[in-house]
Amino acid sequence: MWKRLLAVAMATLAIGVCADDKDFGPALDEASTWASLPAGVRFPEGITANPANGNIYVGTFDFGPNTNKLVRFDRDGRVVAQKDFGGTPLLGLGFAGNKVYILNFGASKLQRIAASFNDSTPVEDVATIGSIGPPAPRSAGNPDGSSDLITFGSNGFAAPNAMVFDRNGNLYISDSFQGAIWRIADATTCATPCAAVMFSHDPLLATAGFPPFGANGLALNADETALFIANTGDNRVLKMNLADKSLTVFAESVHGADGLLFDDGVLWVAANQADQVVALNDRGRVVARVGFFEGIRGDGSPRGLLFPASMVISGGFMYVTNLALPLTPAVGDEPEEDVTRWNIARFRSPLRH
Repeated sequence: MWKRLLAVAMATLAIGVCADDKDFGPALDEASTWASLPAGVRFPEGITANPANGNIYVGTFDFGPNTNKLVRFDRDGRVVAQKDFGGTPLLGLGFAGNKVYILNFGASKLQRIAASFNDSTPVEDVATIGSIGPPAPRSAGNPDGSSDLITFGSNGFAAPNAMVFDRNGNLYISDSFQGAIWRIADATTCATPCAAVMFSHDPLLATAGFPPFGANGLALNADETALFIANTGDNRVLKMNLADKSLTVFAESVHGADGLLFDDGVLWVAANQADQVVALNDRGRVVARVGFFEGIRGDGSPRGLLFPASMVISGGFMYVTNLALPLTPAVGDEPEEDVTRWNIARFRSPLRH
């Protein structure tokens, strides 16, 4: 069913430093290839890291004839293990308690696996994300003072996309198609199956835009009073006050806002349609931009960033998945169509020089 849903959704569907009140040092335009996926493995999306040994984990969002994989790299970019997930695409990854947590988009589940997995390690189902349908309609104002009413459709397919743990082990999960945020209390220790409780079901978390994914990347601020949420189709980053669950627009016009990551007081956003990663200050203003698309290498891999989806910081570097996923039905109009080998880029984390 998820293949049909994704097909319908898809069918309907610079460089340098900005001067501001924080000094980011030299120009931040370097994003080099760190590692390539194994031949035939496509569309890297979710990413996380093991802080103990620097292993990097990447999941794939493949809805074609290829199978999906969870790939484990060592700190030098060598593939040390792969776990086959068959035809079910994977989205967000997280790391806690020496386990990798996986949002299985195709199965609408949260799963986990031992950090030292190999191809025969069992995958544990932790929780199932339920069907709740779309949120209420949303009124959108126009420059002339009129307004339009946006009504969202959904057949109830839960689309878990991104996750973030708080310091107590509770887990927040975004649901891109149902316009929702879910919460699993004590996700690392709860008796499975754990209860995924609907935390917010709000029109701001849905989209009628393109790409057709609403609530996406998640990040908590340092004191965990606010949850930041990317809305990809609306090109927005939202801010939720966790005390009362109120939502406001934190930043506009972040083209294809996808993965989020807080680091040293700034919020990094993977702008997947701009082929760059941007940093936002506490007012939602862009204060740095990293990366750009530099073409296709001879081996068929993207140079620089191409549809960056998610990122993680490990060992002073920021690692970014180059999803490089063609989205439009037209043939020949996207550079993603020319990619035949998929990779992970990295750059020196500018706040950790």
